[in-house]
Amino acid sequence: MEKHDGTDAAPGRGGGGRDRIGDPRDPWYDALASGWGELDGTGAPASVAPSSAAVERPAASPADIYLEVQRSEAFQEVRSRYRRFVIPGFALFFTWYVAYVVTATTAPGLMARPITGAVNVAMVAGLGQFLTTFLLTWAYSRHARLRRDRAALDLRWAVFEQKREQEHEREQRRVRDAAPEQGVER
Repeated sequence: MEKHDGTDAAPGRGGGGRDRIGDPRDPWYDALASGWGELDGTGAPASVAPSSAAVERPAASPADIYLEVQRSEAFQEVRSRYRRFVIPGFALFFTWYVAYVVTATTAPGLMARPITGAVNVAMVAGLGQFLTTFLLTWAYSRHARLRRDRAALDLRWAVFEQKREQEHEREQRRVRDAAPEQGVER
């Protein structure tokens, strides 16, 4: 009987198998980290030293691409949506927290007032702090999923496409420049 760990799913089946690791078509693939822990064709760890082609200065640096994206209207919209949620959410939660602490220190009689049995105002307000923390976390993740994640992924994909086009152009230029040196005419 063979052991099967399930990590080598068939390509194209969405199994998330080994064929997906390091796939440069994946927008979450980090080209800078590629090669770390991966094996080259001989079974030895892949070299992470930059090649001579990688040292060449591209027409537009990655920093230029990121600055272009940062100036784009889509990026500004994502940041605006983020700020419209985080700033009021932070202000409300921080005000609620400070009000709880100030009331606990300045009005101990109010906080000690019993509600039912041994449960007093301070206990209810303290549990309310935990509840609002969980509610704010849930609201933030929901807001991010519904209002920002898709747009942010689209931006990341656009940057990925620009970088891939640059790498393709650099490779074409390298091949074109190397061909005359080898005596091959195109």
